[in-house]
Amino acid sequence: MLIVKNSIVSDDIVDRRFCCDLSQCKGQCCVEGDCGAPLLDEEIPILEQILPQVEPYMTEAGKAVVQSEGVATFNNAAEPCTPLVNNRECAYVSWGDDGTAFCAIEQAFRDGKIDFMKPISCHLYPLRVDEYGEFTTVNYHQWDVCRCAVVKGNQEGQPLYEYLREPLVRRFGQDWYDELLLMIELKNKE
Repeated sequence: MLIVKNSIVSDDIVDRRFCCDLSQCKGQCCVEGDCGAPLLDEEIPILEQILPQVEPYMTEAGKAVVQSEGVATFNNAAEPCTPLVNNRECAYVSWGDDGTAFCAIEQAFRDGKIDFMKPISCHLYPLRVDEYGEFTTVNYHQWDVCRCAVVKGNQEGQPLYEYLREPLVRRFGQDWYDELLLMIELKNKE
């Protein structure tokens, strides 16, 4: 494990290779699972504000769920998360012609309609961040639906921490990421 500022970072972030292969997995991380994507408390009012710009990208079923449940719901641990359609896909899923699940929020962002890319937990996936008072843990979530991303990451030699540089900087800041790189360099010299 690595200690980066007030974060405890799993060795997997250094040792694992990972690169999403959407053509293979078809966005199953947005469909499978037992609850929606974790949300930060401060993301809920953002979702409420941007919903009118995101709705055109959403399915009718997703819009109906958000209308009845709100932009967020709660998981079994009473933590906020995105609502689900029929206990399956995220309410913010949009479907491509080939059956690939896309994020309606991210599509609105890429089209310049909003300035919020998507919830940080989605951007960081397959990393999961948990807060414990003043400390944060950063762990790799291994899941079968991402098997093709591991294969592609191994083929390309793409370390997880490099693949997720942008969301790690978004979540923790450039200074944190620079310190992570320093800690990795020190670890590799051991």
